[in-house]
Amino acid sequence: LTLFNRWQRGLPLVPRPYDALGETVGMSGAEVIEALREGLAGGAISRVGGVFGVGAGGAAMLCAMEVAPGELDAVAAVVNAEPGVNHNYAREHRLNLWFVATAVDAGALQASVERIERAAGVAVLRLPMRRAYRIDLGFDVDVPVTAPSTAPHAPAAPVPPAQRALAARLEEGLPLVERPYAALGAPLGLDEGDVIAALRDWCERGTLRRLGVVLRHHEFGITANAMTVFDVPADAIDAAGARLAAQPGVTLCYRRDAAPGWPYTLYFMVHGRERAAVLQLIEAATRAAGLADRPREVLFSTRRYKQVGGRYFGGALR
Repeated sequence: LTLFNRWQRGLPLVPRPYDALGETVGMSGAEVIEALREGLAGGAISRVGGVFGVGAGGAAMLCAMEVAPGELDAVAAVVNAEPGVNHNYAREHRLNLWFVATAVDAGALQASVERIERAAGVAVLRLPMRRAYRIDLGFDVDVPVTAPSTAPHAPAAPVPPAQRALAARLEEGLPLVERPYAALGAPLGLDEGDVIAALRDWCERGTLRRLGVVLRHHEFGITANAMTVFDVPADAIDAAGARLAAQPGVTLCYRRDAAPGWPYTLYFMVHGRERAAVLQLIEAATRAAGLADRPREVLFSTRRYKQVGGRYFGGALR
């Protein structure tokens, strides 16, 4: 756990990063690789690799569906079958199935969501993001709801077209071998130094939000997770979003479009182990952001149907 938790970001950009990881916890590089393989096999780790920033490439959309309770599992399976879906959760609400779809561009994303609608026979509410104030699920799994927030979210520099194939390979996960950056670049004709230089540049420019171990928080007992949504006047959203993003325990905060029957435009997430503690943080953040008088709803997740890495660059390998 110490190894996984510590290296959620800042994976060393050196030829043998797993050796460097091991030195910090008294392990050999081979032992680190074996621990990471076990974490992947057991489901605690989603992948070892990069989390790209909003705007780095591709397209994504949060979507919601109102599904008859007895059909929820079947419809969730239809949603999961669409390759671009990377997160899919049941939530406590009339709109009870929420998923995130990703694709290489807006046209492919729209086609993906339309396929889901046809296959499921259920209308999909489309909620595109307009601005991110905080996106950081690399929280401390020991104290996920009390740690102070890190630096505010900054727009990501896009991946240059010539580097999209490298980004696509990184999305699949960094190889668990002695020299992973060399292995990452070899099929593309890139040497180890080229890959390390590209990843370093992406990290510095915000293209990569973080590079390291991507954990699956449910496996660490972080299951009391709530999305709070507000109806906020358009001219007040950005200021309120900035205040929310600075509050302790806030892991995600963003602005989205409203939709028919859904007036909410400002969202934030709190992840924790206990519902009561999460609710306390939601109340504190709401008051601190000056939103206590705004219409809102709190949607706790009740079941995780899918949680994998987003796929924004897959078309670059085809």
